[in-house]
Amino acid sequence: MPHHVIVSFGKDKEIEYRLPASGAADEARQWFDREFVALECDVATPTGKVLAVDRILSVARYAGEQRFNADPSWGEAFARNTAAILGRELIRVDVEHYSIGY
Repeated sequence: MPHHVIVSFGKDKEIEYRLPASGAADEARQWFDREFVALECDVATPTGKVLAVDRILSVARYAGEQRFNADPSWGEAFARNTAAILGRELIRVDVEHYSIGY
């Protein structure tokens, strides 16, 4: 199944990725774990658990719009791994409002 991932940093600040079928979810989780640590992300959750969507949103937020624009291959890896974890055809990562829509 092909995927369409949109990463939004606000009005008129969207980056779109159209990808073929996604890879393995386990590999995608490992990629996000590495990026989460490398970017020194911090997420406060009431349970202390960091869910997959929290990792996706935090990595996007801490990387920032500049990283997506400056390093297209990194952005594509982000989108590919997001699609692998969430398994949806259309995914919207709204960094400004810290939400993910399908």
